[in-house]
Amino acid sequence: AREIPMNRFGTEAEVSAAIVFLLSQAAAFITGTCIRVDGGAPNSRPIWGRIERTDASKPFNGFHRSNAPAILAAID
Repeated sequence: AREIPMNRFGTEAEVSAAIVFLLSQAAAFITGTCIRVDGGAPNSRPIWGRIERTDASKPFNGFHRSNAPAILAAID
């Protein structure tokens, strides 16, 4: 997660939210695009140095049945 500008991995709910959006009527006019759910990882470069962690982008865990797998819970 250190190489990801958001300084964290995405949650299951954040990936699910992108899928739910694409399946919704709000995405009716979207045709053939790539929605990256990656915390900005391809946009960072090692020479830029580490970005300090902030609470600017708190993880979204909005789906009431969302539970992190044990392996991911151990990372935080």
